[in-house]
Amino acid sequence: MDINKWKSVAVKKETHTLLTALCTIKERNPARMISKLVNDYVEILAKKNKRSLDVYRKELLKKGSDATK
Repeated sequence: MDINKWKSVAVKKETHTLLTALCTIKERNPARMISKLVNDYVEILAKKNKRSLDVYRKELLKKGSDATK
């Protein structure tokens, strides 16, 4: 597995169970559901901070990249 493309995270069992239930309802796999939730939240924050989605995404990606160094 390419560690530059994929990451794993640990979540509480209850959170995983909720995620699984949401995936069943929306007919998505967990990875796609997490991506959707994160992307939807980034869009909400961009609007809240009165920034374009592209600019806000770039800012967050830079912050996240800097934090993992």
